[in-house]
Amino acid sequence: MERTLSIIKPDATRKGHIGAIAARFEKENLRIAAMRKIHMSKREAEGFYAVHSGRPFFEELTTFMSSGPCVVMVLEGENAILRNREIMGATNPAEAAEGTLRKLFATDIGQNAVHGSDAPETAAVEIAYFFRDLDLH
Repeated sequence: MERTLSIIKPDATRKGHIGAIAARFEKENLRIAAMRKIHMSKREAEGFYAVHSGRPFFEELTTFMSSGPCVVMVLEGENAILRNREIMGATNPAEAAEGTLRKLFATDIGQNAVHGSDAPETAAVEIAYFFRDLDLH
């Protein structure tokens, strides 16, 4: 059983897509082990995305991620990381496959509806950023 972090970003939250996105994960046999709605401060967004701090999109990303509420959740299942990434689709929604979350709900590459961990090590760090072990059921 593998765990991954998923974030429903402020653009999708603002547009009322929380239920549809969460239902899609469950339909795809990814169990929601923990979930909560948060509004990250700019500093929290910078901490979460610190790995990208030297990249040209860092300022825009952290400003966007702190612009409104988002939903953070831990998804659990067989090959959860890969499955979540398949369900999300390509980072750029213009390149995302039909039926993926980003094709359905994203605005553009900057406001692309969802985030998902990319590797087991990343997932462990990202989950710990938002959840304590006691939060996971």
